[in-house]
Amino acid sequence: MDIEIDGVSYDTRTLGAGDLFVAISGYKHDGHKYIEEAVRKGAACVICEKAPSVEVPYISVDDSRKALACVSAAWFGYPAKRLKIVGITGTNGKTTVSTMIKRVVEYCGGGKAGLIGTIGNMIGERELSTEHTTPESYEIQKLLAMMCEEGCEYVVMEVSSHALALSRVYGIQFEVGVFTNLSPDHLDFHDSMENYAYAKAALFSNCRRAVINIDDENAQLMIENATGYVFRFSTIDTSANLFGKSIKLQSDRVEFTAVTNGSQNRVELRIPGIFTVYNALAVMSAMMSLGFDIDIVAPALQISESVKGRAEIVPTGTDYTVLIDYAHTPDALFNIITAVRECTLGRVVTLFGCGGDRDRKKRPLMGDIAAKHSDFVVVTSDNPRTEEPCTIIAEILSGMTNTQTPYKVIENRYDAIHWALENSQPDDVLILAGKGHESYQIFGSEKRHFDEREVVSEYYDRL
Repeated sequence: MDIEIDGVSYDTRTLGAGDLFVAISGYKHDGHKYIEEAVRKGAACVICEKAPSVEVPYISVDDSRKALACVSAAWFGYPAKRLKIVGITGTNGKTTVSTMIKRVVEYCGGGKAGLIGTIGNMIGERELSTEHTTPESYEIQKLLAMMCEEGCEYVVMEVSSHALALSRVYGIQFEVGVFTNLSPDHLDFHDSMENYAYAKAALFSNCRRAVINIDDENAQLMIENATGYVFRFSTIDTSANLFGKSIKLQSDRVEFTAVTNGSQNRVELRIPGIFTVYNALAVMSAMMSLGFDIDIVAPALQISESVKGRAEIVPTGTDYTVLIDYAHTPDALFNIITAVRECTLGRVVTLFGCGGDRDRKKRPLMGDIAAKHSDFVVVTSDNPRTEEPCTIIAEILSGMTNTQTPYKVIENRYDAIHWALENSQPDDVLILAGKGHESYQIFGSEKRHFDEREVVSEYYDRL
């Protein structure tokens, strides 16, 4: 037990001599298979669930993922204890809500806040790259330590179901946990909606306060798992702690009145769609749970602008509109199409595909939703990964057989976007769905640069 440790690693590619190697069972690879390699590279000790086949000091544990989380927290001096951490979970809205909370916290508190999320990690205004919605526990603790060192008081974190199921946030005490909504997603990993819901609910057993969207049918499960005070928000139930009423949906904004404890604040946001009302209520509820006065928070929301890849309008200088949105689930696709439908004078044209090596059940559902609620559909590729794009497209089309909506199939997404732009009509809204903030496509294991903003720009440059 007196062995000197020079570092912590769970990946032999980054392991250095003298490091402690934690063998975790990953989504695709089992770290126990790499213990021998870790020893050859000079690992001082190993944490594992199965005894190593080579001679090396080791510590046997029941769950090496939880062990990695504990060891990482200790290695970096338990940074989470020095921060007020807000965790946001749910299927849709996590990125928008987390980004808005960070902005509003900084605006109201005047200090620097950290952000860990899908689009990227941030310390104040400094952006850091990211690979996962919620990184592995070692990276999380490293980020939290950096945020402490750079003077952050608050950290806002998107917490995915994968992160909860794989113990990436194990041991972190959240000041506030936020539940946005739940719809089918990641069922290739969780197998069922029940498992998916329980994975999300795990967040609220580690929160001092829970903020719950009680209009979602899964709200009760989240409440039952909450160990701290529960703050409820709604646009339906007037008994909620925060109630949104007198909602006006316009082509470029939403307006509503936020009611709490007899106080009423009129809110206006320049992001269209009913989902924006729910996102705003989630932000306000989280801020109130942190102790901020709603009379300060409500005006601060006005500074929030559209988040990259979330209902993002692309400037084109034309008589039609191009909108980029990350919608890659049936519910998210329905939300963005119907939000656009409410304020479009011309056609709603939806261009989308589905990711490969992911939940296949949602493909026909998304095809059905796109066809039922759009005037025209362009079916194309998303991130095919190891699947054949034509196979994915065929499964999408199987959900479009009972509609009369015209559609076009163009497998190459670059060509599909150019075709859609070329065939747009005055007052149309063209929704480029699925990629959002992503600036790449994945074919096999290769990540190729692909930014839809650039693709749109190139079309007009070519003209």
